[in-house]
Amino acid sequence: MILLNPKNHNRPYKDKRSDEIMKKTIAFFEGKGKASLKKDDQERIWYQEFLDFLGKEEIFADLLTPAKYGGENTRWDMWRIQEFNEILGFYGLPYWYTWQVTILGLGPIWMSKNEKLKEKAAALLQKGSVFAFGLSEREHGADVYSTEMTLEKQSDGTYLANGTKYYIGNANKADMVSTFGKMKETGEYVFFIANYQHKNYGLVKNTVNSQNYVGEYKLENYPINEEDILAVGQEAWDNALNTVNVGKYNLGWASIGMCTHAFYESINHASKRSLYNMFVTDFPHVKQLFVDAYTRLVAMKLYAGRTADYMRCASLEDRRYLLYDPIVKMKVTSQGEDVINLLWNVIAAKGFEKDMFFEMAARDIRALPKLEGTIHVNIALIIKFLQNFLFNPKKYPPVPQRNDIADDTFLFNQGPTRGLGKIQFGDYNRAFELYDLPNVRIFKKQVDIFKETLVKAPASEAQTKNIDVMLTIGEMFTLVPYAQLILENAKINSVDHRVVDQIFDFIVRDFSKFALDFYNKPSSTEKQMEYCKKMIIKPNVDDKRFMTVWEKFVYNHKDAYEMNG
Repeated sequence: MILLNPKNHNRPYKDKRSDEIMKKTIAFFEGKGKASLKKDDQERIWYQEFLDFLGKEEIFADLLTPAKYGGENTRWDMWRIQEFNEILGFYGLPYWYTWQVTILGLGPIWMSKNEKLKEKAAALLQKGSVFAFGLSEREHGADVYSTEMTLEKQSDGTYLANGTKYYIGNANKADMVSTFGKMKETGEYVFFIANYQHKNYGLVKNTVNSQNYVGEYKLENYPINEEDILAVGQEAWDNALNTVNVGKYNLGWASIGMCTHAFYESINHASKRSLYNMFVTDFPHVKQLFVDAYTRLVAMKLYAGRTADYMRCASLEDRRYLLYDPIVKMKVTSQGEDVINLLWNVIAAKGFEKDMFFEMAARDIRALPKLEGTIHVNIALIIKFLQNFLFNPKKYPPVPQRNDIADDTFLFNQGPTRGLGKIQFGDYNRAFELYDLPNVRIFKKQVDIFKETLVKAPASEAQTKNIDVMLTIGEMFTLVPYAQLILENAKINSVDHRVVDQIFDFIVRDFSKFALDFYNKPSSTEKQMEYCKKMIIKPNVDDKRFMTVWEKFVYNHKDAYEMNG
């Protein structure tokens, strides 16, 4: 079973504590039950009982403390972090969100050279504290270059912090709020620590209508000592971006978790509902919707899981994760929206009902593509890697599956954020050689034509400055590494070849869709349009393969899971 099933959670963890964390967390939610989960969501109840559970069981402490600063079970291990991500997403975005912003708040701390603050963070995690990441501001949003939070040095060598931060999760409860600003005298970037309980820390408001507290806070002459400072200058800037590199990965897993729960609810409902003397799941178009939803969801999980392997193997000499990671943020989360839309077209009005988890998922799945940088911001980043990825491969040793017990310390020593265009990748064609399947071959043909287009009908200078055009080209390029890692992980996990070919059925269709979009751009040239027509290819149709995937891999999830009431 590729999909998470909390009622049958037998995963290959390498240590007893990891297994215990996951099963205790599942037991917490199943013990709470769906009715209580929905009531808390609808009444926007702060999830203190969940935070109390995490503190009592020392779950954040073990999962989010690097080994150097904790006990025998503590480590920053992306394998088990992704597992926990998926479980929290499965039960609802609010529970995942407090975990996510704690990770972001810890990033600048673990990346800092300030050992006292690291030791303080470890002690607070042990006590069950949550953390916050004070980066964005109301007037500037993602434009962190323009931050107006300042530290002004005083005659006694201390500092006063002044300014506001906006859209900050856990702002109401974080004992350590990693706050980004500028030195008032020099304009240098700085990261420092604030505490929500200090009298000069003012909570302005909760900016969202949900269980979460996504706050605006204001520092007014907030006193800061030298020991409260995490980093200054280029180091502070790099730590901000590198923290986002760590945190954005989690958003894909929240999407995977929510979509999986929604999938179970949808197949359970549709398989029991009779219309026109037929069960809903007997209709051909419903089978197609479910197969598309399932294969997209499996692809999301295969891609995101393989990205963790690259993150765990990363070094200053191998920074390929800097491409694969934003694709988790951009592509996996947007695919999550597609999965929910497909399922919603099956269950229709049922998806609005207040006692369905689906109603929460349909609302909250929209948030994930828009957090930690929009799709547009991440595509703009992804395009920087296009030239080297497609045209300038480099040999690397094989990247194994990394589910071993290890502390992923490189993530807190990522180094400078410059030089992305110089990063090289392995030859993606090696992944296409893993499966000799009709739709894999068709997609390979589309990619070859795409590369020829880039050489013989390249974007003009005006087109490269047109974000609308570059977003479409970026979507087409993104499908190549997306397909690469799906194939690699499918082989590692022995995914049935019929499921793999059905995954590439939608990948071929998606690539054709983006090619048609490029064709229809006002600025597309005659030569570009000719190439676009060549890239629009119908996937291989195989009714036997489709029905096998439907019967053996999709419909068999009927009644496999239903949350306790």
